[in-house]
Amino acid sequence: MAPIIPSAHLADVRYEIRGALTRRARELEAAGHDIIKLNIGNPGRYGFEAPAHLREAIASHLHDSEAYGHEQGLETAREAIAAQQRARGARHVEAERIFIGNGVSELIDLALRALLQPGDEVLLPSPDYPLWSAATILNGGQPRYYRCLASHAHLPDPDEVEALITSRTRALVLINPNNPTGAVYPRALLQRLVDIAARHRLLLLADEIYDEILYDGATFQPLAELAGELPCLSFGGLSKVHRACGYRVGWMSLSGEPARSSIYRDALQLLAALRLCPNVTAQWAVLPALQDAPTIGALTAAGGRLHEARETVLRGVAASRHLDLVAPAGALYAFPQVCAEQIPRFDDESFALRLLEQESVLVVPGSSFNVPRSRHFRLTLLPPPAQLREVFVRIERVLASMAQEQADAAIAVA
Repeated sequence: MAPIIPSAHLADVRYEIRGALTRRARELEAAGHDIIKLNIGNPGRYGFEAPAHLREAIASHLHDSEAYGHEQGLETAREAIAAQQRARGARHVEAERIFIGNGVSELIDLALRALLQPGDEVLLPSPDYPLWSAATILNGGQPRYYRCLASHAHLPDPDEVEALITSRTRALVLINPNNPTGAVYPRALLQRLVDIAARHRLLLLADEIYDEILYDGATFQPLAELAGELPCLSFGGLSKVHRACGYRVGWMSLSGEPARSSIYRDALQLLAALRLCPNVTAQWAVLPALQDAPTIGALTAAGGRLHEARETVLRGVAASRHLDLVAPAGALYAFPQVCAEQIPRFDDESFALRLLEQESVLVVPGSSFNVPRSRHFRLTLLPPPAQLREVFVRIERVLASMAQEQADAAIAVA
C-alpha cells in the first residue's frame, strides 16, 4: 500500500523542543536510564505548584463548566484581563477585544491565520520561540529573522529590523522577556521598535507570557503602553507566572485605535468560534490569578528557588573552560554559548545528542530556535540547584572530551 504523504507545509516546520532528541530520551528511559530533562519550561514537572486559590476557584465552579462558553472566553475572565491591560497603559482595551485560548500557542496560530495572505512576511527574532516560525509558515507566511546576538546582549538592532521590511511585511513579533535567551528589553529599545512599526504600518505582536518572571531588578515594559493607538496584540497566560501549564489558559489583548483593527478583530472572533470555545473549567482561575497578590516574586527574589537556580547556572558557566553566557534577566531559561577557542568545530545537535547518550542530560540545541550555525544550547532554570550543579559537571565532561579530540586531530594533521 502507498504511504500516506503529509502536507508539504510541514517541510520547513521544526519543533525540536519536543523532537527527535526527546524521542531518543524516552528510548533511553525505557532502557533504564535516568534522564535529567532540561528541554521544557514545565514547572509542574519540577515540583512547582499553581497557587492553591486558583485550584479552589476551579473546584468551586465545576458545575458551571459543563456547557460550551463564549467563543472568546468567560466574560469575568476577559474583564479581569482587560483591567490588567488598562492598568498597564494599554488603550481601548475592553472585554470584546480579549480572546482566551487553550494556551498562548493556539492564539499565536489564530492571530497569524487571521492576518496573513500567502507570501506575507513576519519579522521574527533569531533566536525565536519556534512556534512563531511554525505558525507563520503553516499559515502561508514567510519568516524574516532579525538577529539577537549574544555580542549584543541578545537584544535586537532596530536599524537591522527596519532594513528587513519589504512591501510584504505585515507584522513585527517581540518576545519579552525572551525565550530562549532571558533578555528583557529596555523601554527605549521598545519605543524605537514601536516607531518602526508605526512608520511601516505593521501589526505588533507581543509575546509577554513571562512578564513577571524577572531577576535582579530587571523591569518589564508592556509593549501596548508604548504602542498607544497603534494596533498591538499582547499575549499572556497562566502557564509560566502562575505555574499552571496544564490548565491551558492563555489570552491575547488587542489594543490601539479600534477603527484600525475592527475587521481584524472580527476575523479573530470568527476563527475563535470555529473552534467553539476555550477550555471552560480552567478559565475560572483567571480572575483570582490577576486580582490577588502575585506569587512569583518569592521564587525570583534572592533566596527563592528560581533565583538560586539562576545563580547556580551562572556559577556553572563561570567555572567552565568552554562556556560563555549572557545572564538571563527574565523568563525560565539560560542560553549558554560554547566558545570557539578550544572547540572550533562545533555542531550543536551532535553535542546535544552526545550529552544525552553519554551523560543522560537533555538540552535543546540552539539551532532549534532558528539560529544559523549555532554554538548555543538552551536549558531550563526549573530543576533544583543541586541537580543543576551536577548537570554542569556532566556538560563540562563532554565539552572537555570534544576539545581534546579536536586538539588531537589538529596534531595528527600537522
